[in-house]
Amino acid sequence: MSRDSPLTPRRDADDIQALVGTGFGKLRGACYLMLRVVDARAARTWIRTQNVASVGDLSRGVLEHVIQVAFTAAGLRALGVADAILSGFAPEYLEGMAGDPSRSRRLGDIGENVPSAWQWGVEDREPHVVLLLFAATDEIVGFAERTCVAALAAGLTLVEALPTGELDDREPFGFVDGISQPAIDWEDKRTPSTSADMDFHNIVAPGEVLLGYRNEYNLFSGRPLLDMAAAGAERLPAAADNPDKRDLGRNGSYLVFRQLDQDVRGFWHWVHQAAGADGAVDLAEAMVGRKVSGAPFTALGARDISGVKDRALNGFTYSLDPDGIVCPHGGHIRRANPRTGDYPGGRSGVIAKLIAALGLSGTAEADVIASSRFHRLLRRGRRFGERFEVGDALQPDLPDPKAGLYFICLNANIGRQFEFVQGAWLANPKFGGVSGEQDPLLGNRLPFPPGRATDRFTRPQPDGPCRVMSGLPQFVHVRGGAYFFLPGLRALAWLLGAP
Repeated sequence: MSRDSPLTPRRDADDIQALVGTGFGKLRGACYLMLRVVDARAARTWIRTQNVASVGDLSRGVLEHVIQVAFTAAGLRALGVADAILSGFAPEYLEGMAGDPSRSRRLGDIGENVPSAWQWGVEDREPHVVLLLFAATDEIVGFAERTCVAALAAGLTLVEALPTGELDDREPFGFVDGISQPAIDWEDKRTPSTSADMDFHNIVAPGEVLLGYRNEYNLFSGRPLLDMAAAGAERLPAAADNPDKRDLGRNGSYLVFRQLDQDVRGFWHWVHQAAGADGAVDLAEAMVGRKVSGAPFTALGARDISGVKDRALNGFTYSLDPDGIVCPHGGHIRRANPRTGDYPGGRSGVIAKLIAALGLSGTAEADVIASSRFHRLLRRGRRFGERFEVGDALQPDLPDPKAGLYFICLNANIGRQFEFVQGAWLANPKFGGVSGEQDPLLGNRLPFPPGRATDRFTRPQPDGPCRVMSGLPQFVHVRGGAYFFLPGLRALAWLLGAP
């Protein structure tokens, strides 16, 4: 789930969809309509009539009913966008989340997660458009129904309507979530790849979230640029890195959407079986990497970190825990954000840098974990299904709830950001020097390579051998997913052929 993040540049606020600037925490209801285009002209006309909220709208008053819109590559094709334009988008976006078996393997979408078994996201169940709707809890159902009826009368068909649970701060397993978000340097106060990046910090360049801005390499991500003479190009902003072109990508972002079913009862039964009633919560917290309350482990220490506002929740790194005794290397949040700088050991002198560059120092963990600033994600997900308390999860006579998370994130480079985190950190059975264990929450537990188990969870001990638990079940199952392009509002008008 997500908490709000700093807003975007004021000069472009009216061109950026509001989802970039907020998770709509005050609108506790949400519903996501996955749609397909059957009549391109009618669909374009209807979508143009929708009042898509911008970041600028956030400062002009209270928003009561919000629509945001994004498209898959298949959706842009269905709307009539030419292949020459589409070729400027990222290859991951053009191929789609489920479009390549090798991608599925890297993301862990095999076995019970295989796309052919998804509820939506493939073949005729692949959406072309997603409408992200937000409103008050008592108004979201009616708002979603009215919007859906109008869409179906305007050249669109419904693939799936995905309602959320009422927004709160806990994910289905019961842990406080949405705590760690990157701070975006909208005012360009820092220069990437300087000595300040030796240490972990929480600030990333605007180009990590939005296309058309400089990223952490001080470069611009690839995106579709139009000739000045192209029809309607004058309505688009000039490309910052190529003023002779118009920028269709500027102020847009790639939106990753995955529906994750969570086995809440199975998770808590397993930790109780593995650690007993007295140790169950302790084991669960070690697997997640935080306390149930969201607090970090005290022994990690507290420190001031640039870009971190809430020191009590996010003012920590793993520098005081190199062996993973406090927070295991395989813990979920340590995998998802290892909190490493350009030099895992932090600032050092010239000689120490040279020794590190030659590979003559460091740890197994440092050797396999890249600097976190190149792989940050802006999360905007919400939970769905029933709220299931830990005590209820242990009652054998209660039915299993349907609950999970709509994982939604924004990033400007799908391969370097979402796919790297998912494949190299979460699904990787050798992350940080561990062996035979995937992410304890998200892992699919399939052997990799063949014959090598991935169902372990290792807890290093201060004295003696590591404590190794094996036989972890699969607690999270992927039920659908897609890559979308969330365009800037000028680009949206251009894509829809607005006069």
